[in-house]
Amino acid sequence: MILSCSNISKSFGENDVLKHISFHIEEHEKAAVVGINGAGKSTLLKIIIGELAPDSGSVSLAKGASIGYLAQHQDLDAASTIYDALLEVKRPVIQMEERLRALEQSMKHLTGEALENALGEYSRLDHQFELAGGYAWKSEITGVLKGLGFEEEEFSKNIKSLSGGQKTRVSLGKLLLTKPDILLLDEPTNHLDMESISWLETYLKGYAGSVILVAHDRYFLDRVVTKVIELDNGAGTVFSGNYTAYSEKKAMLRDAQIRAYLNQQQEIKHQEAVIAKLKSFNREKSIRRAESREKMLEKIDRLERPVEVNDAMDIRLEPDVVSGNDVLTVRDLSKAFGSHLLFSHVDFEIKRGERVAIIGNNGTGKTTLLKIINGIVPADSGQIRLGSKVHIGYYDQEQQVLHPEKTLFAEIQDTYPAMNNTQIRNTLASFLFTGDDVFKLIRDLSGGERGRVSLAKLMLSDANFLLLDEPTNHLDITSKEILESALNRYTGTVLYVSHDRYFINRTATRILDLTGQSFVDYIGNYEYYLEKKEDVETAHFARLAREGKTAPAGVSSNGPGSVPVAPSGETSSAQDWKAQKEEQARLRKLQNELKKTEDEIHRLEMRDQEIDGLLSQEEVYTNVAQLMELNQEKETAASRLEELYQRWEELSEEVEGS
Repeated sequence: MILSCSNISKSFGENDVLKHISFHIEEHEKAAVVGINGAGKSTLLKIIIGELAPDSGSVSLAKGASIGYLAQHQDLDAASTIYDALLEVKRPVIQMEERLRALEQSMKHLTGEALENALGEYSRLDHQFELAGGYAWKSEITGVLKGLGFEEEEFSKNIKSLSGGQKTRVSLGKLLLTKPDILLLDEPTNHLDMESISWLETYLKGYAGSVILVAHDRYFLDRVVTKVIELDNGAGTVFSGNYTAYSEKKAMLRDAQIRAYLNQQQEIKHQEAVIAKLKSFNREKSIRRAESREKMLEKIDRLERPVEVNDAMDIRLEPDVVSGNDVLTVRDLSKAFGSHLLFSHVDFEIKRGERVAIIGNNGTGKTTLLKIINGIVPADSGQIRLGSKVHIGYYDQEQQVLHPEKTLFAEIQDTYPAMNNTQIRNTLASFLFTGDDVFKLIRDLSGGERGRVSLAKLMLSDANFLLLDEPTNHLDITSKEILESALNRYTGTVLYVSHDRYFINRTATRILDLTGQSFVDYIGNYEYYLEKKEDVETAHFARLAREGKTAPAGVSSNGPGSVPVAPSGETSSAQDWKAQKEEQARLRKLQNELKKTEDEIHRLEMRDQEIDGLLSQEEVYTNVAQLMELNQEKETAASRLEELYQRWEELSEEVEGS
């Protein structure tokens, strides 16, 4: 055991955020802390790192264990470049290397005992240098920066010029290179695109130390963690397994709690009816029996009805006007900023009822496309045509459609003056704003709360074509699940930008992948996209090459995150592009097979546990035929699991080595 938290409690005023939280982390273990926004996840990490003191309880670290912490907001030294910031982490290794070079020079002129002493120091230092990864420190820095989405030309950027998201990525890179025994990461996937998140997944899975994560990316949690610590109403519960296993167990526990509550309520009503009936007889003996039953009823430890945020938050998005079947037509659309081309010769159509996800690396132009469709940014060329009776509703990830100085109540009232006070309060209550919360100023809200206000305004609009820019940013997992359900019930049309793979998989009926300054179309969800990516992408760029749709002259198509499109001739750059795509496709296939192997292992392990439970039941172990059948199934599963474990090890090594 490398970390132990025992009976941690923390209150802010009258709000008991954490109540007697206890758990431990083993060496090399990867764990997630989950819970709704405000449940105390970041507070718990700050207590572990020592930034906050608990009101009671203790945190114990193994002797000599080092700990590193990535907070959600970073304040880096503005004087250095991106590369220098990471270089600073390797300063001890660089100093060792400088000393080794100095010894090499000095030994050329030494003899006798002085030479022998220098050789001894050189040998010891060289061994330390090798153990510290000294021979690979340059490639390690470059690998981490590229993995986190920085292009080589960005390495020399000054920290002062970076956005908050970029600073967080630099801080994450520094922390990963430090390699503490315990990594505490608070929302590490924020500000990362899909490729960077995938890289971080692989890095953390192979990380030699222990990891504690706070994240709302469910795919990410499924791939990385083996333990989940849930914070709910101040209490902490530990679940073994990844996020999916936790979610399944949580659902089972909730069902059991609801059944217990309903059964108790039924018994209480039955007893109350019997008591009333006995009293109605108006006989001394009957009244005594009724009083006896009343005393028994008073002693019952009454269960509270299980309540979740899902029960209180009710998002219903329903268009008042039905649009025509053709909602959006885009023809030959191009957009560049200066010499940086985002996309060119883009053609696609969206039909009524489709839920289309736009994916791609950061900086490729996904948000720009939404702004062009919404008339906020002009296109350089091409045509955007909306269909009959199409009304756009726009969700901006920066919530710029909100007025910071207004209260929540005024924000809704001013936008929809026909609504009365009760209607406004009911609407805000469905988004978890009750009581005096409705009089909070927009500027004082958290990112997740602003997102809920924007969604409330969207729900009230007469829109039948929703443009959503990162709608799940700042939302906790429960709120994401509620939004997923709302969009899946929505009868209008949705076009959205997202990096949340789980959300995309649950909601998208189609995916547009912005890569190589072009949109590649996939008719399916995220799993379909992963399965078909290689074939669809190859066919798409081959067609563009035949049609001669390449970047306009004088415009660079090699911006951040872009992939050059291969021309019709097999030039060296085209061959490089082809080789790069083939390697990416090979790695994706390996990752898909690894995921399928993990899923099958999980399914068989769960079935094995289920069989063990059945074998302990008298009606099963006394039934010879059923007993033999279950034992045979258990043996077959064990044999298959051995094969899967071996295959998982092979695939993991191959993925990590790629």
